This record gives sequence, structure tokens and C-alpha cells, in this order.
Amino acid sequence: MLRDGKYAAWFRTARGQGTGLVELVDGQITGRDTFFTYGGFYQVNQQRFTAVLTVKRHTEGNPSVFGPDEVEVDLSGVCSGAMATCSGTAREAPEVGFECTLIYSQEEVLPADAKCAIVKLNADKLPRGPDSRSRPRAPFTPSRPPAS
Repeated sequence: MLRDGKYAAWFRTARGQGTGLVELVDGQITGRDTFFTYGGFYQVNQQRFTAVLTVKRHTEGNPSVFGPDEVEVDLSGVCSGAMATCSGTAREAPEVGFECTLIYSQEEVLPADAKCAIVKLNADKLPRGPDSRSRPRAPFTPSRPPAS
């Protein structure tokens, strides 16, 4: 079962590889990396899923792993536990095979009754000058330009 939530994505083609962040919620995909945004939809049937993902450039930079800066990718894959793998091709570059691994990123939630330590700073206990952890250093003197 592919669960709703945030995923770290690692993807590659023969042209290159990259990483990004993806969120899956109720059949919708959204995400981004440094240069591209992702959007689309997915369907799940037990451990298998299919997806259609649109990739668009939002910032100039590294070339796309597909070649073109805007593509629509048809994907199919399997999911198990906190990981999913899929593969497919972009309609605009059908000769370029695409592989992706998604790793579920669960945010740690503290219980409401969790007690946190509060540390108060007592400035009177801070060192007042050089101590045994300091070592003497020569004063900084800027170098002089050579005489002409």
C-alpha cells in the first residue's frame, strides 16, 4: 500500500540522476527539486501503482534528466512498507528510460505530554578571559606590498 505523505525521491536516466521531495495525497502528486516542479496523479492497486507525472522547469540550471525541460512521464511500480520503486518513460523522450525510488519521510511527532528540559544560562559561570583551553596567538599584522 502506497501511503499518503512526504517522500524523498531519487531518480535516474542514462542522461543523469537527481533527488527531490514528493508529496502524495489522495491520488495527487506534488513535488520539486532545485530546478523542476512535479505534479500529477497516481492510482494504487494493492502493492502496484501507476502514475502520470508532469515535470516543468522553474529555475535555470542543470539540464533535465530527460533532455526537454517539460515532459509528461508515464510510470508504473511497486510499493512495500516505506519504500516504492517505479519506472517509465516521458512521452516527449520515449527512448529515455526513467527509474525512481521513493522513501517515505515520517515527521517525528512528540507526545503532547512530553517534558522538555529547560536550561537556564548563568552568565556568571562563563569564563572571563583566556583559560586553559586557549592558546596564545601572534597578533595579526597585514602584509606590506613590496617596495617599488
